[in-house]
Amino acid sequence: MLLNDRVAVVTGAGRGIGREVALCLAREGAAIVVNDAGVNLNGLDTEENPAAKVCDEICKAGGRAIPSVESVGDFQASERVVATALHEFGRLDILVNNAGILRNGPLLSMSEEDFDAVVDVHMKGTFNMARHAAPVMRDQGYGRIVNMTSGGGLQGNFGHTNYGGAKAGIMGMTFVWALELASEGITVNALAPSGATRMTNAMYERNGTAGRPILEAALNAPLIAYLASDRADHVNGQIFARVGYGFSLYSAPREIATMWQPGGWTPEQISDEFNSSLGRHLQPVGIPSVRRK
Repeated sequence: MLLNDRVAVVTGAGRGIGREVALCLAREGAAIVVNDAGVNLNGLDTEENPAAKVCDEICKAGGRAIPSVESVGDFQASERVVATALHEFGRLDILVNNAGILRNGPLLSMSEEDFDAVVDVHMKGTFNMARHAAPVMRDQGYGRIVNMTSGGGLQGNFGHTNYGGAKAGIMGMTFVWALELASEGITVNALAPSGATRMTNAMYERNGTAGRPILEAALNAPLIAYLASDRADHVNGQIFARVGYGFSLYSAPREIATMWQPGGWTPEQISDEFNSSLGRHLQPVGIPSVRRK
């Protein structure tokens, strides 16, 4: 097994993709802190405790797991998640930042509350967890952080100002942390997952693809298990995506064209030259399904 004697925290692990990641890491030998606040899709409290149910599954299969119901959007609560791993299992090797909520809507009608709520869980929650986990990993000389980004942030999607902005920010933090933490024995990568979950079921039902095996959330988990392992020590600062039954590697944003002349440009000169230089290389906006609409 790839993860024998390792300890992992998986946030948002009570359902969907997070649940499948927690189960997969456990099958590979890791002890798991299953973190899930049990909120609904909008981030509002419920009486449910999905983290405990996932822990029961793991333990009944012979693994080790402990539930955590802390909210990752809270800085002190995130510290308690890390403390749970240390108290229960004595170390923390792997952090999978998966927790998220949805409050979709167009820019022209999005409230400040809806913007803040989504950014707090996705982007700030990712920061909170990494900020508390990274010092522990540094002191051990080993760590694996896998962040969840999204095509909505990497390419754009309608109604995703808050979600897409947060996911693009997570991509940026992944690059920064990969640089900062490499010398400490910590790698940081990101995955843009896909699959039918509470957050995406409505979309798949609308386009008539719900229920297809290719949408199984479990298909995301094997790459995360690999990235969390010793064997992936050379993989750092990379952005991956699940595409169908496979995985793809994204290119980081890079300069693709330049317009230059000695002494700089006037607005009129740019207007005259733009289309024959930079304008020839303008990039498409939106995930492929959006572009086709």
